[in-house]
Amino acid sequence: MNEKGFTTITLKKINKSKVYQYVYKKKQTSKLQIVQDLQMGLSTVSQNLNLLEKEGLIERNGYFDSTGGRKAQAIQIVSDFRISIGIGILKNMFHITTVDLYGNSICTDTTPVPYSNTVDYYDQVADNIKDFILKNNYDSEKILGISIATQGIISPDNTTVTYGSIMNNTGMNLEDFSRRLPYPCHLEHDSKAAAYLELWNHSDLDSAVIFLLNRNLGGAIITNHAIHHGISMHSGSIEHMCINPDGPLCYCGNRGCLETYCSANSLEHSAQLPVKEFFPLLRKKNSPYLLQIWEDYLNHLAFAMKNLNMVIDAPIIISGYLAPYFTQEDIEYLLERINSAAPFKLSREHILVGAHGQYTPAIGAALFFVEQFIMSI
Repeated sequence: MNEKGFTTITLKKINKSKVYQYVYKKKQTSKLQIVQDLQMGLSTVSQNLNLLEKEGLIERNGYFDSTGGRKAQAIQIVSDFRISIGIGILKNMFHITTVDLYGNSICTDTTPVPYSNTVDYYDQVADNIKDFILKNNYDSEKILGISIATQGIISPDNTTVTYGSIMNNTGMNLEDFSRRLPYPCHLEHDSKAAAYLELWNHSDLDSAVIFLLNRNLGGAIITNHAIHHGISMHSGSIEHMCINPDGPLCYCGNRGCLETYCSANSLEHSAQLPVKEFFPLLRKKNSPYLLQIWEDYLNHLAFAMKNLNMVIDAPIIISGYLAPYFTQEDIEYLLERINSAAPFKLSREHILVGAHGQYTPAIGAALFFVEQFIMSI
C-alpha cells in the first residue's frame, strides 16, 4: 500500500473515532452539532454516522425540539452494544455485576461461596458466572471480558495476588479463572477497582483519597487523575495505619490498625449486630449504646481522614458497603471532627459519598474492559 492510501485509511479511522467519542461523551447529540463542534464536513460526518449505525454502535432515537426549522434527529450510542462482567471476591461470598458501555450496572447478584484455594472453588465460581450469563441471556459476542476484583495486593502485571492475609489467597492467579472461562479475564485489587469507579464517576477529579468501607477496610490514592500504585503496589493501604499502638490485634499481626476500628466487621463486632440491623436501630436514636458505638466509629474515621488530608490535600471519598448508610448528619459530624483544631480546613464539597455499596469493587473492575473497548473505536 502506498503512503497516500495508508494516510487515507488512517484518516478515516481517526474521523470515525472522533465522531463516536463525541457522541459517547455528549450522550445525545445531533448531526449538525457534531459538524459544528468537530469542525468536520457534513458529508464526512454523515458517512461516519452511517458507518457507525451500520455496525450497531450508534442509533437514532427521537428528535430534538424544533428551533424554527426541521427537527434534528437525536443520536446516541447503543449503550449495551457490548457489556462487561465484574466479580468481587470476598472471604465468604462473591458479587457479580454486568455493566454497559457507560458503566451503568445492569444486573447484580451475590453468591455465598467461602473462598478456598482449591480446584472445586474455582470451578464453582466459573460455573456460577456461566449460569449468570445464561440466566440473563447474554450473547457471548457481546461480552467484552470478565474482570475479577479480590482482596489482596496484586502484582504489577495484574496476574497474581502477592499479599492476601485476609482471605489467605496469596498466590491466587489470573489463570485460576481464565482457564475456566471462555472470555478475556483481568485481575484487580478490590480497593483499586473501587477507586477506578469513583474516578469514572468524577471525571474532573484530579486527586482524592478513597476510604473503601467494606467488610474489611480498604483504601486507594488518586493523583494526577490516575490511581497511584507505588513501588510495591500497596499505595493507599490506609487500613494498616496505626491509630492506637495498644489497640486490637489486626489480621496483619500489628495492633491498632484502622482496620480494627473502621471496617464493617469491626462495627458489627462492637454492636454485636449485623450492619443491616444496626443502622435501622441506630437511626431511631433511642439507644445510647448504639449511638456511642457509631460516634466512636466516626471519631476514628475522622482521625484518619484528618491526618491523611495533611499528607494529601485532596477530596475524600467514602465508598463501599457502608457508604449508602451515611447520612448528611454523619458527614457534617465527620467534617466538624476533621476540622477541629486543624490548620487547614476541609470544605463540605470535598467529602464525597459513593453510591454503589457492596458492589463497588465488582463494578469498578468491570470498567477495565469498557474503557478498552471505548478507546478502541
